[in-house]
Amino acid sequence: MTEQQTLQHTVEKIGGTSMSDYGSVRDNIIARPLLDEEGNRIPRIFVVSAYGGITDRLLEHKKNGQPGIYALFASATEDSGWLRAFDELREELQAINGRLFGEGELLAEANTFIDARLQQARQCLQDLQSLCSHGHFALASHLATVREMLASIGEAHSAWNTATLLRRDGINACFVDLSGWNSAEHLPLDEHIQKAMAAVDLQTQVPIVTGYAHTDEGLMSTFDRGYSEMTFSRLAVITRAREAVIHKEFHLSSADPRLVGADKAVPIGRTNYDVADQLANLGMEAIHPKAAKGLRQDSIPLRVKNTFEPEHTGTLITGDYVSDEPCVEIIAGCTGVYALELFDQDMAGNIHDYDREILAAIKRFKGHVISKDINANTITHFLKTNLKTVKRIRALLEKRYPDAELDVRKVAIVSAIGSDMKIPGILAKTVQAVAQENVSVLAIHQSMRQVDMQLVVDESDYDQTVRALHQSLVEVHDHGRAICLAC
Repeated sequence: MTEQQTLQHTVEKIGGTSMSDYGSVRDNIIARPLLDEEGNRIPRIFVVSAYGGITDRLLEHKKNGQPGIYALFASATEDSGWLRAFDELREELQAINGRLFGEGELLAEANTFIDARLQQARQCLQDLQSLCSHGHFALASHLATVREMLASIGEAHSAWNTATLLRRDGINACFVDLSGWNSAEHLPLDEHIQKAMAAVDLQTQVPIVTGYAHTDEGLMSTFDRGYSEMTFSRLAVITRAREAVIHKEFHLSSADPRLVGADKAVPIGRTNYDVADQLANLGMEAIHPKAAKGLRQDSIPLRVKNTFEPEHTGTLITGDYVSDEPCVEIIAGCTGVYALELFDQDMAGNIHDYDREILAAIKRFKGHVISKDINANTITHFLKTNLKTVKRIRALLEKRYPDAELDVRKVAIVSAIGSDMKIPGILAKTVQAVAQENVSVLAIHQSMRQVDMQLVVDESDYDQTVRALHQSLVEVHDHGRAICLAC
């Protein structure tokens, strides 16, 4: 990359569901010309995710926890389970290749590429399993590296395929492999990206970059499944992009269209990184908060677009945006939340000590805290995790506080979010809206920052609460085509 290219290009990430539709990716995103204010072509860098569902097969299912190769290997008492999973994955990846390339020489090349990666990874795991059968070697100390290696296969597969297909279709694409496969170097992320991009000429080439990047510290140890967003973010920051773009299979909308109706959900045209953080906290990531931090600090705007509606300008996220008038922009939330409540009469006057101990237990078992309540003698943490993890946290706290009362309850959280929600009476209006639907509010949170308000309800009341709040706080304003159209 040359100095003339800085601040002139975009860095764009394509999500897994979109990647599974090559024709739409090619026609609606990559081949669709992007022009600047003077009509000149804007150079672009594309970061790609694995095809939809492939990372679930490599690691574990993101939503239901069904084990993939990694989870089967990590818990294996014998090797047949994860080896069968390798064979099944190979068949699936070759089936994807068959649909994309048809019969011919390119299909053979595609299968050769991915078969080599799978075979090397398989052999590596077999060697590691054999090594760790000896008492001096512990498998647990190697699992983080195994997870990184397996995750890289999905993005390498989709990136190689996409670059090859684009060249076949007349677009001068190049495959930029950040996976570190067969590399003896272990570089920091920024240095790895700089080295890989040094040979790319954005004026003549369209780089297709793997969403996974190998680093000396390991991306997944910090970001886990959000690793591709960190690669995307750092690539935008390091190359000084004019704009970062994420292409998804849906718009960032005022609510889930499946719950409130496609005719009632409204795309969000503008919002800010603060709102994006609130969404990420609920598990509805526009972008991982730590990935957003770099874009925010370097004043790089982030645009979220719908792959299948390329004419729509999408949602523009910036650091300084505030709605012209206070309003609710999004109704979002999550189910599968566990309310972990600890009551102890001795807590009064010592809340900070209890809170520190509880948070340490949650951190130990990697529970994700969405919100919490505190009063004189009770602390309730609302955790987005699985029941097994909650039981482990509870057991540890019962041992630490034998005289305390601990209770676990499965709930849902619904949040009203906006860049400016300083609306007189909004709390009363919100509670009234759900009361009219006979929904009982278990807890409510409204911070002084006035960017979100959370209702804790029974899980069975989640859908109805979303619909009630959307109707009362969003639909009444008749926003039209979008809430503040993006430029």
